[in-house]
Amino acid sequence: MSTTQYNVPEAFDAGAGAYDGLVGANPGYHRHLRLSAERMCLPDGGRGLTLLDIGCGTGASTAALLHAAPHARIVGVDGSAGMLACARSKTWPATVSFVQSRAEDLAQAGVSGPFDGILSAYLVRNLPDPDPVLRALLALLKPGGVFAAHEYSVRDSRRAAAMWNLVSCAVIIPAGKIRTGDAELYRYLRRSVNDFDGAARFRERLQHNGFVDVRSETMPGWQNGIVHTFLGRAAS
Repeated sequence: MSTTQYNVPEAFDAGAGAYDGLVGANPGYHRHLRLSAERMCLPDGGRGLTLLDIGCGTGASTAALLHAAPHARIVGVDGSAGMLACARSKTWPATVSFVQSRAEDLAQAGVSGPFDGILSAYLVRNLPDPDPVLRALLALLKPGGVFAAHEYSVRDSRRAAAMWNLVSCAVIIPAGKIRTGDAELYRYLRRSVNDFDGAARFRERLQHNGFVDVRSETMPGWQNGIVHTFLGRAAS
């Protein structure tokens, strides 16, 4: 089942609360998001900066950005009303705001930038056509602004792919079914990761869509080779 056949925002609407609890139980989940935000190297604690968290979900990635840049203004955007309701129910400083919009519809939602940095956590893999969205995000960056995609990518490593599928079948899918009574969202998660670009291909995709200084770093622990921070910049 492709992303064009599976309504990802609608699925997250239904499972937002359970999803938030499930990822919170994942060892390293929040720490790895903070690591990706830190790898953006945002100066001076984000003082004077405006940042976009695209695909913010229940706010875990927003919290990671806030940890890395406590003085920045942060706009969190997600297409799922249920996920945003979870995010908004948490305590945030006045510098953090949320907007409901699909990544493809930012202009219509009034998200215009320019931004000093953009974090995209677990979003690109879920887009039916990522290239126009990546180009639109690049256009929202100030010259020299940084883009970070915190994303699964296992196709370049047999070890990583085997570990991902083992953990999915033994832990993620059963836990999702216990929490929600329906494991389809978590089966989709497994498939989408297996189908997504390898790390080298995704770096090429970023370059093809206009980002410069493209590189990636993976995570420590069991998600080594499975979850990565992909980094690029808008040309100065």
